[in-house]
Amino acid sequence: MSGDSNTLRKANKDFRWEGVELLPYKEDTRALFKSITRQTLFSHPDLDGELRYFEVAPGGFSTLERHEHMHAVLILRGSGTCMVGSEVKTLGTNDLVTVPAMTWHQFRATGDEPLGFLCMVNARRDKPQLPSAEDLVAMKQNPEVAAFLSDEKKG
Repeated sequence: MSGDSNTLRKANKDFRWEGVELLPYKEDTRALFKSITRQTLFSHPDLDGELRYFEVAPGGFSTLERHEHMHAVLILRGSGTCMVGSEVKTLGTNDLVTVPAMTWHQFRATGDEPLGFLCMVNARRDKPQLPSAEDLVAMKQNPEVAAFLSDEKKG
């Protein structure tokens, strides 16, 4: 879709868009995430940004990771929780989450419907970094983060 000249991309039912392929969240065989898909809605070299739609099924979650680039995340449907750095927040429709560069983050669907969100990132973003055992120990010093991270094992 890079350099796509489409000026209108019609929305279909169930948060799908015309001409946009529904893809797995990532190509990875490790159990770092659960029940999540992505669609790249917009990518153009003149903007150097990319707009993607992610959908996390109930009980699913994104990878716990950080990057050198920042994210802007707008919740379009469902409910969930997110960890951004040392904060754990409840998410609902139309909430906007800013994920600063090099900040640990993860999104989870907690309701009965999918958690769907738009994510704007740099089109030439770096690869995600996963936490080391030492990073996890440091994160778990915060009781709220420790509780959030222990909830993943229940899902």
